[in-house]
Amino acid sequence: MCVKPNLGDKVVPVRCQPKTYPCPTCGRRGHRKRRLDRYVRSLDYGRALWLHVFYAEYTARCNCRKYFRSWVPNCCPKADYDNLVRRAVLNRILDDGLNVERTIAAMKRDFLLALSTGFVYDCLNWGLAQLSPLGQRQMALKHFSGFVCVDELHLGEYTLLLATDPIADRVIGYRLVKINDQAHLRCFLRTLQYWGFEPKVVVTDGSNLYPAVLQDVWPTARHQLCVFHVLQDVTNKVLDAVRRLRRGQARRGKAGRKRRHGRPSAKQQRRARRRGPTNKQKAAFVYKHRFLIVKRTENLTRKDWDKLGQMFGYLSELRPLWYFCREVYELFSTEQVLRLARRRRTLLLKKASYREVPELVKAMGLLEGDQFDKMVAFLECPGPAGQRVRTNNHVERANRQVRYDEKVRYKFRTERSLDRFLRLRLGRLDQPASARQPLLKAEPGRASTPQEVPNPCRDSRAGAGSSV
Repeated sequence: MCVKPNLGDKVVPVRCQPKTYPCPTCGRRGHRKRRLDRYVRSLDYGRALWLHVFYAEYTARCNCRKYFRSWVPNCCPKADYDNLVRRAVLNRILDDGLNVERTIAAMKRDFLLALSTGFVYDCLNWGLAQLSPLGQRQMALKHFSGFVCVDELHLGEYTLLLATDPIADRVIGYRLVKINDQAHLRCFLRTLQYWGFEPKVVVTDGSNLYPAVLQDVWPTARHQLCVFHVLQDVTNKVLDAVRRLRRGQARRGKAGRKRRHGRPSAKQQRRARRRGPTNKQKAAFVYKHRFLIVKRTENLTRKDWDKLGQMFGYLSELRPLWYFCREVYELFSTEQVLRLARRRRTLLLKKASYREVPELVKAMGLLEGDQFDKMVAFLECPGPAGQRVRTNNHVERANRQVRYDEKVRYKFRTERSLDRFLRLRLGRLDQPASARQPLLKAEPGRASTPQEVPNPCRDSRAGAGSSV
């Protein structure tokens, strides 16, 4: 389909008609036979921009073929849109999180492009062809730090097994499975091992899938339990104790004569102000600021300290809970050695004041046994303390990004479309930070055309289908 610009549209000529042009296969130059031209749509904000491409057909002087044609960079042969349009579509889908319909509407609003649904899916396939799984895997292996974060994400009837390198900030590999069990996890980790990844530390959450499989695949690697998940479980027990104490504070003084109906008089209001807040008001204040009990000391502001002292004045039973959280945070400090962490754990479990609170007894049960050695395995890692990986937040962030994208991906129902999008999305996350920036919109009056790219017509190594 050959489409021509309308009257008043901006047209930029792009020429690629030298007398000789290299063969796409062997590079031997052929002689020009005839000149051709066609129109290709490009991007310019707020108006239609056309590229008037002048190319030629050449007679081959080799045995590869009889004839071949030249073409300009940054554009696919026989395409009605250049690669800037394709990249803009991919950026709106992968970076902006738009679905197909909203992408088409955005391109029509910004660049006056009436795209079809088939072209959008063709852009996805084009972006998939630009990826190099082997090159990404070699680059990840070259910059491998020895740390691996592994996690799983449920996407409908499928499960995504994902492994990342938190130090190098790269995606190592993934696998899409229908059954989330140890057999599929072992196959996934064996594949990583076959590719050459031999980690020193593997960080996971507290799932029962990992210990036996990791001992089988990587027996010399240390298994680090995610400290974030451990602290989350411990602080939930502490907040359960705060809720129980708050409810008990709110129920105090309710026995005996009931309060009179109606609004209290001015005299009764003055008397209530002199007495101070009621037990119910104190309980409401404690419940509103309960997060201060589990907040780290270095993050407390002056106002937080004042409110915390007010909470202790209302409910003195909160003080052991606050001290318990402080000592738990010290257990997982990076500025210590393993022997000191074990000593602190022993002293923490022996304190009688903590044993009197039933919720703290359950929290201390999470720190007992051999599991604690997996929680502080990062202390045995060599290198500076800043490179000690304690959590699997790196892989969790990648999973969260995929989860956000799933909300607007209605084609996630099939395995083929899900695998295609995962390869594109994880490939975008695996790129450096400078390459993840979306395509900038051209200013009005300035077109982003392939004229800024060097013309490969004078390069003997360039072929007819080369793109930038």
